[in-house]
Amino acid sequence: MKIVVTGATGNVGRPLVQTLTAAGATVAAVSRNAGPSHGSFAADLADPASLRPALHGADALFLLVPGAPVDHRALVATVRESGVPRIVLLSSQAAGTRPDTPSHAPLRDLEEAVRGAGVRWTILRPGGFATNTFAWAPTIRSHRVAYAPYVDVALPLVDPDDIAAVAAAVLLAGAEHDGATYVLTGPAATTPRDRAAAIAAATGGPVDLVEQTPEEARAQLLTFMPPPVADGTLAILGRPLPDEQAVSPDVERVLGRPPASFQTWASRNAAAFAS
Repeated sequence: MKIVVTGATGNVGRPLVQTLTAAGATVAAVSRNAGPSHGSFAADLADPASLRPALHGADALFLLVPGAPVDHRALVATVRESGVPRIVLLSSQAAGTRPDTPSHAPLRDLEEAVRGAGVRWTILRPGGFATNTFAWAPTIRSHRVAYAPYVDVALPLVDPDDIAAVAAAVLLAGAEHDGATYVLTGPAATTPRDRAAAIAAATGGPVDLVEQTPEEARAQLLTFMPPPVADGTLAILGRPLPDEQAVSPDVERVLGRPPASFQTWASRNAAAFAS
């Protein structure tokens, strides 16, 4: 089986490539800045034709589209024309909970393009990533302080390794996941205050949490997000809908085990926060 993995160097793509390779699949690892190593392909999804070499002879595609503008219809058409019979799409929970917002309507449009592509499909909708907490690492390392808005609002962040594990299980399975849409969360909702405490426990040192105003948080997000995405992110962080705070059973449904807790994730990544 040949499986194409886009976003192959990211928080989900990297462990997914490792898991698929360990399972014996042939993996075409796609990223924008791929090196010359065997099985790696450089492609920019904003230019769908650049993906064609990786798609040749593929049995399935794991599709992760970056935040940059992408012509979803042209991209999916390229996949279909290349003869790839199956797409597993990494979308977002908010494509279901906030489908008409400027921040997430593009992902909903991509989902619809995949559903209408005439190929087998499965859609993964993760909530917030535990790895978003890496944004705290520089200030925790330098002076044991983290900054966050809405410090008492809880969300069930998901470990990207669990997203990768679900994606691998779906890609390696038969038809039982065809047409399914899975919401992927952690096992419990945690607040920024809870997460700071978990990192403190994992690193064996204090972590002081300073609450940002929404304006301060937005200014920080705008350093690496366009305004609609920053506003959509803040809306989820500060005013989550009930479905966004709920724990989904889908990780356990697919993997046969519960998802990893934030505490487990923090322990595994303690070195990133250590002084």
